[in-house]
Amino acid sequence: MENIDDLKKRLEVLGDKIREVKKRLPAHSVKPHQLMSLFELEDEYDDVLLKIRKIKQGQQGGRTTTTT
Repeated sequence: MENIDDLKKRLEVLGDKIREVKKRLPAHSVKPHQLMSLFELEDEYDDVLLKIRKIKQGQQGGRTTTTT
């Protein structure tokens, strides 16, 4: 199982890559492969974020906190 520090580092790297891809996107006529690249990075970012949340939830003894 991955530890939370490694996952946070991966999240940071993915965030940097996403920002870089978005900077390179043209204002018009975006090619499908450019969008697919962005979507794949965003999906991986979401997966890593979910893993972090699950680890944190497990560290809290399975308790969920709600904020209003």
